[in-house]
This record gives sequence, structure tokens and C-alpha cells, in this order.
Amino acid sequence: MTLTRLTAALAATCLATIALAEDILIEDAYARASNPRAGAAFMVIHNHGSEDDRLIDVRSDAAARVELHTHQDMGDGVMKMIHVEEGIALPAGGSHALARGGDHVMFMGLTAPFEQGATVAVTLTFERAGEIDLAIPVDLERQPQAHGVTDHGAHDHGATDHDAHDHGATDHDGHGHSGH
Repeated sequence: MTLTRLTAALAATCLATIALAEDILIEDAYARASNPRAGAAFMVIHNHGSEDDRLIDVRSDAAARVELHTHQDMGDGVMKMIHVEEGIALPAGGSHALARGGDHVMFMGLTAPFEQGATVAVTLTFERAGEIDLAIPVDLERQPQAHGVTDHGAHDHGATDHDAHDHGATDHDGHGHSGH
């Protein structure tokens, strides 16, 4: 790795770790691709305020579509990824982990491959705190437990082909289909 690329990666990591808007702190953010067309971002969001907040939107030029997603147990060991249209609640004084196998930022129809050491520009929009711009480092080598929270490794974005999960009526590049 060149010194310039290493410096950029370290700077992106620092930015992702200390991103703050009013009472919201984002730390331990990283992104990874599950295949050439899709990826996800994970992080821990802390609400240090005295009022509840909600992550209501996410934007990025890194993909044709970017959404907040979660996993829903369909029974019989089948997990389905779904768009979380209502957003993700952040209780006052609490934290919420966007982690593999749970809530996460989903990138569908990547505009360029996620490469180790690169960064992905993302804007998170909160109901109260407003917008936070992040430069999220891409870490294709990170293991599920390295996030610092309990992950659900059976649904690891890095270990499975994301196309094997049902996203409802659209696939990763926004084209309709009848399911997987």
C-alpha cells in the first residue's frame, strides 16, 4: 500500500469514527461488497442527546439505490432482507449497531467495485440531528466479530452471495423480478 493510500485510509477511518452532528456520534463504520453489484455498510450509532432520534434516510452516489435494510425471520430458518421504510429508532442516551445479519445500509447496483482501503461517501439523515456526511472505509477482510457487537454471522454479507437473499420485488440494480 502506498503512503498516500495508507494516509487516506487512516483519515477516512478517523472521520468515520468521530462523525458527530449535534448529539449523534457514529463510530466503527466500515463497508464491504458481497458481490460486484451489491454491498453494505455497518457502524455503531450513539445518541448522546436527551431526546429520541431516528435514522430516516441514507444517500450515496456509490450505488443506483441505497436503503436502510434489516433481516426478517420468515420461519423455517429462512431470513429475508427488507427495506426499513420507517427508519431506525435511536433512543435518547442509547446506541444502535448496524451490523451484519441485522440492520444495515444496503448498496444496490454499485457504480464501481468496493476496493479494500477505498472509502464510500455516505450521507445519513436523522429526524432531529439532520445530516451527517461520512467517508466510510471499505474493509473486505473484516471478520464478523470484529465489529465489537454480537453479529449474526449466519447472514454475513461477506460470506454469502447477497443475491441468495430475497429483497422483495427488486434486485440489486433496481430491476423487478419475482424473487429468488
